[in-house]
Amino acid sequence: MQTLNRRQFLKLAGIASTLAALPRAVSAATTPARVVVVGGGFGGATAAKYIRMWGGNVQVTLVDPNASHISCILSNLVVTGALPMSKITLSYSSLQSRYGINLLRGRAIGIDGGGNTVTVSTAGGNQVLPYDHLILSPGIDFIAPEGAWNPELTPHAWQAGAQTTLLQSQLAGMRSNDVFVITVPKSPYRCPPGPYERACVVADYLKTTKRYGAKVIVLDANASIQAEPVGFGNAFSVTHAGYIEYVPNAAVLSVDSASRSIVTSAQVISNARVLNVIPNQKAGAIAASLSLNAQGFVPVNPLTYAVAGYPNIHVIGDACAVPASDNKGVPKSGHMANSEAKVCADAIVRALAGEAADTNVATNSACYSPITAKTASWLSANYNYGDIYDAAGNVKGKGMHRVDLGESDRINGDNYEDMFTWANSLFADSFV
Repeated sequence: MQTLNRRQFLKLAGIASTLAALPRAVSAATTPARVVVVGGGFGGATAAKYIRMWGGNVQVTLVDPNASHISCILSNLVVTGALPMSKITLSYSSLQSRYGINLLRGRAIGIDGGGNTVTVSTAGGNQVLPYDHLILSPGIDFIAPEGAWNPELTPHAWQAGAQTTLLQSQLAGMRSNDVFVITVPKSPYRCPPGPYERACVVADYLKTTKRYGAKVIVLDANASIQAEPVGFGNAFSVTHAGYIEYVPNAAVLSVDSASRSIVTSAQVISNARVLNVIPNQKAGAIAASLSLNAQGFVPVNPLTYAVAGYPNIHVIGDACAVPASDNKGVPKSGHMANSEAKVCADAIVRALAGEAADTNVATNSACYSPITAKTASWLSANYNYGDIYDAAGNVKGKGMHRVDLGESDRINGDNYEDMFTWANSLFADSFV
């Protein structure tokens, strides 16, 4: 297997973002085509931007309840105080001023697939938006655990913003011999490396701030580490030895937020100083009216991200389920959402111009994970459209097949510095 080092990857990633396929613009018409994008994260913002860049005479409306997007990427460094929240707060102003995107503050509450309209709840009342194409990028919703879970007492911090600040304050209040408990949801979930990354930076914080005897307990609902198993395994057992206890097969059975107590299939913990409950996840609420798979996500066509039965309704990012080879699933991440958005934007512009979707498509996902306040690891993979395979190696259909580009075999300061180059490039590609 050919691998890329981190600097080769950064160079190629930059080229890929600027040399993406350029479909022909939609010809001028009396009435511009209308595209409504629901959700202003990395998927929705990128789709809106690239449709305006590539589409010519297309009217794009971006629907989101917030005035800006707070990135989950790098948010674990806000939890530990290494970064201010301002560094991960991304404005929509450039999308409006540079690309002419209409921003509607509100929450999509209903879709009329037959009538091609979406209803949006706003501060001034409901608005019904007609569309020629609708892109849904609503992210995730949580499946609340049994018991009495209150995220205001035992935060998830898996949607960045106020929850991030709450977890930051709880961590800052830890003392020597205290316990920080974090749960890892059943896969698939948003950002596969994220919980393990958080465990590492929290452990590093406890160590460097001299909370003697304090530790992090990782309760993983899965049988093993779900991303970068070599790197995180080494981080748990060597870099943070004595500060992290990893417990696999620990499915959450119940939570009592008032006492910061949790019952899992592997362990029971009472009166933790901090209980960071990251619940199991499903597609954002607006997607619930569409067909969902058994895991609660929306199956899509990876050439267009369209939903079965509705060729002009598309789902991208964390909410979608992409057909893939067994054990090589497409991750739910900000980088992947950005990549899927470009494929979706290309397909929509082609459809509006009367062209068929491109079949030579690929997506990419990369991630840098801080391990300490000065070091990080990284990994990257391409996903190419074509035959996909079952666990026995037999062709089971068409979809996205993963080709691993590499995983860092070192945790070092160069990776930590390159992490910010990667993140800032992704922020700019989606929002500037």
